[in-house]
Amino acid sequence: MASRKPLPLDLAALLPSWELSLRAERKSAATIKVYGDGVRAFLRWCGEHSHSPALDRDLMKAFVADLLDAGAEPSTARSRQLAMRRFSAWLEEEGEITEDPLIGLKAPKLDTKVTESLSEDELRKLVRACGGKEFRDRRDEAIVRLMSETGMRAGEVCGLTLDDVDLTRGLVTVRRGKGGKGRIAPFGAQTGLAIDRYLRARRTHLLAETTALWLGDRGKGLEYYGLHKTLKWRAELAGLKNFHPHLLRHTAASRWLAAGGSEGGLMAVAGWSTRDMIDRYTRSTAAERAAAEARGLGLGEL
Repeated sequence: MASRKPLPLDLAALLPSWELSLRAERKSAATIKVYGDGVRAFLRWCGEHSHSPALDRDLMKAFVADLLDAGAEPSTARSRQLAMRRFSAWLEEEGEITEDPLIGLKAPKLDTKVTESLSEDELRKLVRACGGKEFRDRRDEAIVRLMSETGMRAGEVCGLTLDDVDLTRGLVTVRRGKGGKGRIAPFGAQTGLAIDRYLRARRTHLLAETTALWLGDRGKGLEYYGLHKTLKWRAELAGLKNFHPHLLRHTAASRWLAAGGSEGGLMAVAGWSTRDMIDRYTRSTAAERAAAEARGLGLGEL
């Protein structure tokens, strides 16, 4: 009896199964979205260029090249290709393909970029822009101070519960950061005071009995979109241009090193496993730190 001809691989039909597998592995929602978006971008590109979607090295190289030619950032092209490589590896593990054709495929080279940070004056302006005694004012000041001191990611901030903050010891616990890693970050008295003021204002909120630390306006919770929107508004009040919440993470890293903090301590507080991230996040202020160090050394005093 003749064997059946194998059916062509339907990548679009298999994508939901991969996303289900990623959820079972407790990957973050953000990670699953990035991976899914990468595969969907490839499938969409294949349709637009009349290619049959396939795990083919040359096809993948053409996909990445077109992304870059169309003006995509190298980091975006790298992310899209990584998603396809991970998808291909999973398909082999699941027995959908006999071997992974994308294994060893080189990723696009990333440009070395300078990641900006807020200056001390800009950060003070942002804090002052949150001034006021209303619930939203108390909340936003506490969030700005916490993010600029601990370097927490916006998603990590949104996920905090009341039990995650210890005002007595000045500690905040990130239960599940990027890559599923937890950590503890310290904060000082000013940040603790701002959080305490917010918590007292929080008592009258319609959702005061819920466990989420940060609450939104008009009886709602505070999700990532709401956090992004309110911080952008505060930045506009402060006269800051090109602001985004992640800028506070960059700022926290630069301030830590400028104050004499160790690189190992910064990695622990920020949740980084490699030193490369320190260079990436603090490159814009490296010259300022070097100049301050040089003045302290006084090598010109002969």
